[in-house]
Amino acid sequence: MKSNKGKILVVVSLCVALMGLISCEETLPKPNAMLRLEYPQPEYESFQLPSCPYTFEKSYLAFADKPNGCSVNLVYPKMKGTIYLSYRNVQGDIKQLLTDVQKLTYEHVVKADNIVEQPYVNADAKKYGMFYEVSGNAASQSQFYLTDSVSHFITGSIYFDSKPNYDSILPAAVYLREDVRKIMESLEWKDIED
Repeated sequence: MKSNKGKILVVVSLCVALMGLISCEETLPKPNAMLRLEYPQPEYESFQLPSCPYTFEKSYLAFADKPNGCSVNLVYPKMKGTIYLSYRNVQGDIKQLLTDVQKLTYEHVVKADNIVEQPYVNADAKKYGMFYEVSGNAASQSQFYLTDSVSHFITGSIYFDSKPNYDSILPAAVYLREDVRKIMESLEWKDIED
């Protein structure tokens, strides 16, 4: 009888150990969750700085901050992002202006995974430019320039008030990228009367 009890105890112990091994799974910590960000459908309004030779449509979500001559920052407080717009008169220096904007864009290549150039031409409206889509942990996610190649030159860049983390800012970057495209498409050069 004693030997049967011992055998039963060994079999039960082995069964318990076997069940323990089979039921044990490696427990891994859950990855950090990302906040799901959703933004409203864009709505736009006409925007012009007094005495400046251009107009465009800007989002209702943005407000114009710190105008400096004909340059302005469009601030998106809920996204903690800004589109910085800089205007310059072309004074025979179009090649230098183009070189400067391309140099500024490609300074992000150190952190960027990719920079895609998308030419923009609207000859009827005298608008020629380039849209740069920057992916990766670069400081700026999109940049552009527009010119009539004779008198006007405007550049724009998106920056966020946070350390670049492409995955976490992607929803806001995509939203602002579409606003930049809207600015480019809706921009009109204006003659300023003195």
